[in-house]
Amino acid sequence: MDKFSYVGNGDVNAIEELFIQYQKDPNSVDKTWQDFFKGYEFSKTDYSASSGGVAVNPKIAEHVSKEFAVINLINGYRTRGHLFTKTNPVRNRRKYKPDLGLDVFDLSDKDLDEVFHAGTEIEIGPAKLRDIVAHLQQTYCQSIGVEYMFIRNPNLLTWLQERMETTKNIPTFSKKEKANILNKVIEAVTFENFLATKFVGQKRFSLEGAESFLPAMNALMEHGVELGIEDYIIGMAHRGRLNVLANVMNKPTKDIFTEFEGRPSEDGLFDGDVKYHMGYSNDVTSESGKKVHISLTPNPSHLETVAPVVEGITRAKMDTRHNGNHRKVCPIVVHGDAAIAGQGIVYEVVQMAHLDAYKVGGTIHFVINNQVGFTTNYRDARSSTYCTDVAKVTKAPVFHVNGDDVEALTLVAKMAMEFRLNFRKDVFIDILCYRKYGHNEGDEPRFTQPLLYREIAKHPNPKEIYSKKLIEEGSFTAEEINAIEKKYKDELEKNLEAARKEEKAKMNSYLQGPWQGVQMAGADSFDKSPDTAIPEKLFLDLAKKTTELPKDKKFFNKIERLFADRQNMIKADAYDWAMGELIAYASLMTEGHRVRFSGQDVERGTFSHRHAVVKVEDSEEEYIPLNNIGAPEQLHIYNSLLSEYAVLGFEYGYAYASPNALTIWEAQFGDFFNGAQIIIDQYLSSSEYKWRRMNGLVVLLPHGYEGQGPEHSSGRIERFLQMCAENNMQVVNATTPAQQFHVLRRQLKRTFRKPLICFTPKKLLRYPSCVSSLKDFTTGGFKEVIDDPAADAKKVTRLAFCSGKIYYDLIERREKEGATDLAVVRLEQLYPFPKKQVDAILEKYKGAKDYLFVQEEAENMGPWRFVDKNLRSLNLKYFGRDEAASPATGFSKRHAEESEEIMVGIFAKVLVK
Repeated sequence: MDKFSYVGNGDVNAIEELFIQYQKDPNSVDKTWQDFFKGYEFSKTDYSASSGGVAVNPKIAEHVSKEFAVINLINGYRTRGHLFTKTNPVRNRRKYKPDLGLDVFDLSDKDLDEVFHAGTEIEIGPAKLRDIVAHLQQTYCQSIGVEYMFIRNPNLLTWLQERMETTKNIPTFSKKEKANILNKVIEAVTFENFLATKFVGQKRFSLEGAESFLPAMNALMEHGVELGIEDYIIGMAHRGRLNVLANVMNKPTKDIFTEFEGRPSEDGLFDGDVKYHMGYSNDVTSESGKKVHISLTPNPSHLETVAPVVEGITRAKMDTRHNGNHRKVCPIVVHGDAAIAGQGIVYEVVQMAHLDAYKVGGTIHFVINNQVGFTTNYRDARSSTYCTDVAKVTKAPVFHVNGDDVEALTLVAKMAMEFRLNFRKDVFIDILCYRKYGHNEGDEPRFTQPLLYREIAKHPNPKEIYSKKLIEEGSFTAEEINAIEKKYKDELEKNLEAARKEEKAKMNSYLQGPWQGVQMAGADSFDKSPDTAIPEKLFLDLAKKTTELPKDKKFFNKIERLFADRQNMIKADAYDWAMGELIAYASLMTEGHRVRFSGQDVERGTFSHRHAVVKVEDSEEEYIPLNNIGAPEQLHIYNSLLSEYAVLGFEYGYAYASPNALTIWEAQFGDFFNGAQIIIDQYLSSSEYKWRRMNGLVVLLPHGYEGQGPEHSSGRIERFLQMCAENNMQVVNATTPAQQFHVLRRQLKRTFRKPLICFTPKKLLRYPSCVSSLKDFTTGGFKEVIDDPAADAKKVTRLAFCSGKIYYDLIERREKEGATDLAVVRLEQLYPFPKKQVDAILEKYKGAKDYLFVQEEAENMGPWRFVDKNLRSLNLKYFGRDEAASPATGFSKRHAEESEEIMVGIFAKVLVK
């Protein structure tokens, strides 16, 4: 809040009372008031002690009233000046009322030559009103408009006001700095023109109309490097992407041209994607000779989806490479105006900005504001005044800048970087520009925006505008500018000639840096899981330490009982699900692996089984047992905000940059994963084959039919299996604590990385028979298929395959029925399908006549159809629920009846009542 904003316009009595207080004791009023009163000769007022009243010179009183009218005028410009700027290069701005006229603030033209001490508020000292207005007009109503007065932190407000008002937001660049800006404008414009003439008709989503973005982006990054940044992570959609690759990240234009020529990849196993989706990373040398690593994250056409991924990559690099120092790494997200206003993921990501689990020290947001979506006018694209109004959620400043004024944009970019580093907050830079063509180069925009495109057709580009400015001010000659352009164009011609001789498109290897040592999976990589057992001594030591609570702290009685029960498991040699899971994490931590885990309610666990974080009684103090086992790494576990889409995207990004960490996202219920379906489809399942990017993220999806209704039963196994191909991911449905222990450890013990989709139980978390012994954890590894330990192969005539908790229902019913002819085999891993292990089972049960598949899901859901396809030669008989539109019934009695029908169908002895 501004220091004077609590005094109303003309509130003279309040001012006089403050002044009387100031005269008696200057320190009794706020320092800002002390400074203000020092500038006036209020001593001319007669303060009569005898009468106890105040005699005020009427002229003085009137002037005081006007002083505060001027203060309100200043605040009016600070608060609403952005509505009256010259920021739109191709449209007239909408009109807003009230405006910033003098009459709005109870002033008039007669006051223009009167000197007001309020000028000190904008750092120009006592000044005439006309000079104050001119100063404010220049600062807040020209090529730069600023929204920032909603910020509540006075330090941030003061910093921004001093930066802007002392300079009037007028750039004062040296000739060298102008040369750098000019070079980048020329590169941006020339590159797009070159592609347009050499690759006619090809989609490239050009930057034309917004070319000033490129020098601004370059200046921001160069400035950041000088201030200590060593890593940039960029997320952006199609528009201008190729230009950024070529002229900011220094990707060889020869390689870009080869992609335009349609050459196949040098990696035959790589399916590929269109050129404006591909990622890239490079070590770039700044103008001052400093090295900086720049990564452009691959992205799908699903706009804004890349944003949480960028934040996750940034946090991973901050945690693992830069010891948590936000001044070493910076995310930059480039939005379109329609997308930032329309895509809900933007709001989710913005809400993460200050949360301990996800904060990255601030993000720089650029908006390439074309003032139109695909064909949708901005008036139909949002209800808010600006496309950037989401910034107000976290009180982040917003700069609206005329895209034709490249120096103003560069000035703002540098200021934004400094603000982000100083205050660890997001900054939004809204570049008001235009799109020269339609959504892509083959689209006709005049169908839907005829008037706008009539203006665009005759509008000069940023290079022409800036060149004219530089020539007129005498900084450069036309000949010098033409020479720069010719040199760059000649370089492009040379590289195009070289590209046309290439037979294969060059791929940028990502198995470097933290990925060094990781290998691509081979044809036989999934034949058998590696040994993931740990020594008995280590297991028992970890079990003991993870079940101990500090004696000097008092915990809730139920917590103390729970930990006592866990200690009893050690004595009984019967470990439940939570113990198997937690010791898996602890063991990896002792081996130096970071474990990061987030999701809704994961610290306790949705079903109150995990209790990885416990609270000291009657306090907010937390205790994490796994972080007190003496391991070199720690468990980083966080309850997430109520989001699936952004949080899964973030954790995907974290795993993307940290292959040696176990990164986990858990859904509150498996049913809720589809809130993040875009991340599953566009990244998790396909990124390795589109973009050549492995990822080892673990996704835990609680799954199981227990009468809890259609939204709390199914993690949609069938959807994941439908996406499975080319060994793109691993899908498991483990049935014992030891199996879960081994599959979690397996994730970091393989030489490659693949996403792991774990369908986890609910009922089995505390089920008496769902326990594992010490031997189960200290020998062997994950079993893709588990044979029936109780079956006599000679007696077996029916072989039932199943997956998940229905196994326990089957064996309990078998025991009740006394059926010895049925063996129950668990498919613990569904994909990659364990064909060799299944064949070995079939070899054992040669006497089997009938083969069954049993599931609790509906026939059109669950793993049934996938398993049937893989075991077609067995002519499997299906036992499960009938086809259904909804995953599960909401009626508990109907649920019980359906479950009984499955058992009756298999054992054929109990009649349904």
